[in-house]
Amino acid sequence: MAKEVVWSASAQRDRQEILDYWIGRNKSKRYSVKLESLFYRATALISKHPEIGHETEMNDIRAWPVFDYSIYYRIEDQHVRILRIWDNRRDPESLSL
Repeated sequence: MAKEVVWSASAQRDRQEILDYWIGRNKSKRYSVKLESLFYRATALISKHPEIGHETEMNDIRAWPVFDYSIYYRIEDQHVRILRIWDNRRDPESLSL
């Protein structure tokens, strides 16, 4: 049974900043629409198979890759909480969850 996906404020902000960045850089929404679709499909997969993401060094937090990004999430009783969408090209030491 699929779990409900709940987005944290940080994850929502990350997603919007990523999409806005690509719109500005490419002067087009095409790539951002593609990324948004990939993020949606990834979270739908995580919802159906919460254990799919690899375990991280952080307590009870898993990660699932989407191109150059990782979706960090926690499995909770009734839902999966999306914590962050992280650009893997950034310094991992600055990641806070």
